[in-house]
Amino acid sequence: MTCDKNENVAWDANPAAGTRKTLEIAGVEFPFRYCPSGTFTMGSPASETGFWAFLETPRKVTLTRGFWTLETSVTQGMYKAVDGSNPSALKFGKRFPVENVSWWHCQAFLEALERLNVAPTGFAFRLPWEAEWEYACRAGTSTAYYWGDAWDDDRANCGGLSNRDAAPSVVGRYDANPWGLFDMSGNVAEWVADWYGEYDATPQTDPTGPSEPTPGWGRIVRGGSWDDEADLCLSGSRLGEFPEDVNYIYGFRIVLARKV
Repeated sequence: MTCDKNENVAWDANPAAGTRKTLEIAGVEFPFRYCPSGTFTMGSPASETGFWAFLETPRKVTLTRGFWTLETSVTQGMYKAVDGSNPSALKFGKRFPVENVSWWHCQAFLEALERLNVAPTGFAFRLPWEAEWEYACRAGTSTAYYWGDAWDDDRANCGGLSNRDAAPSVVGRYDANPWGLFDMSGNVAEWVADWYGEYDATPQTDPTGPSEPTPGWGRIVRGGSWDDEADLCLSGSRLGEFPEDVNYIYGFRIVLARKV
């Protein structure tokens, strides 16, 4: 269950999951939802419907610090408000997700955002770690998708059964997950911070992935896209892509986290 927008909640508080709070940058609203600390099972069992080779081995993961996650992927309007440009191949409008961005574009955006000095005291903007991304995507659920175990064309913009959109859709067109986050499955696949790596079932605390690249792989992309099949939109699905790659299915989402 999500909470209503509450500007009276302090950024450094530990509010209920899904609490909404916003920043305004160059006249553009950046809404965030709170993801509290907690423990969850990351990854997917081989028995899961649609399981394929790039799903993660299930393991218990504990995140000891809560964080704020952007309610949607970064939109074209948000990107332009911070960077002054719009790298999207499909320039459909300011409420559509920015795409055609590499992992390095994401880093440049974060650097530009940092220069604006708009982060609350003691906080910094960054890409989510892969564990944080999946934790936020699942939002307390343990099913194949955050709405259940079966694919549903009415829940996400993904290839799925019919891919009725056949293009990115405006952010927030489909229902949010239980913590108020939109398009964690489908629309655009989202870069995260980690290098790609394989995992075993060993429990992890605040994992940040391998310290160096895995040969033949790169950074991780999560969530699937409008141009992917449903198995890439599973909550536990992952891909490794080279950080310089750009594609009209790649976008990103940022988090606002306490400095450590």
